[in-house]
Amino acid sequence: MGSSQAAVSFLTNIARAAFGLGAAATALNASLYTVDGGQRAVIFDRLRGVMEETVGEGTHFLVPWLQNPFIFDIRTRPHTFSSVSGTKDLQMVNLTLRVLARPEVSRLPYIFRHLGLEYDDKVLPSIGNEVLKAVVAQFNADQLLTERPHVSALVRESLIRRAREFNIILDDVAITHLSYGVEFSRAVEQKQVAQQEAERSKFVVMKADQERRAAIIRAEGESEAAKLISDATATAGLGLIELRRIEASREIAGTLARNPNVAYLPSGQQSLLALNPAMLGGR
Repeated sequence: MGSSQAAVSFLTNIARAAFGLGAAATALNASLYTVDGGQRAVIFDRLRGVMEETVGEGTHFLVPWLQNPFIFDIRTRPHTFSSVSGTKDLQMVNLTLRVLARPEVSRLPYIFRHLGLEYDDKVLPSIGNEVLKAVVAQFNADQLLTERPHVSALVRESLIRRAREFNIILDDVAITHLSYGVEFSRAVEQKQVAQQEAERSKFVVMKADQERRAAIIRAEGESEAAKLISDATATAGLGLIELRRIEASREIAGTLARNPNVAYLPSGQQSLLALNPAMLGGR
């Protein structure tokens, strides 16, 4: 009976020790939190509110239930948003802006208190659209292409200044896409077609002018040649004309001789010797 009571007491002590170890482990686990690389923690205390000091990387202690850590990612992250803005000449332009943003570490308690963990999604789209509309309204639609570096610089400077007001640091700002409305694109296409037609008409006029000049030069040359021939005929008689006739006849005869489809027949009745005698009798 005594041994049974000792065993029960031993098991009870083991259970109490296990329970105590479990409670201690649970309390220790609740008292620790870890801040990974590229992160910072802001502590909310139920008695004092948001603590003004941020907590760096590593494992740290806190008071369970009384304190609660909120983790911020302080690495640079990309954000992309689009905006439809009106230009100075009342054309609608579609713009896409890409920014690389990160929070100002020393101001994380202020950011958490006023904006929360999703500070970037709350701030960047609104100020981005505001800046894009303000900058685009200063330029005509065609200037957005011809002066794109200047437009990008204005957008970058204005957006960095506005983000600073919300304790957000922008490492890069870039316009990644720019397109015009349907009406403006159609007007540009029609303008290009009109310019091509004007160039084509200009070419036709220049071609006609060149042909006219060539005809004048050709006529002047023929007139000069006729005058020279007339002078030569008046001086040497008809011998020059006869020489030209002989040269033309020789050229014609040479051309016909090289043509296999041309046959020569002597003049007179001798040309009929090779024909059928019956056919000749019939005649």
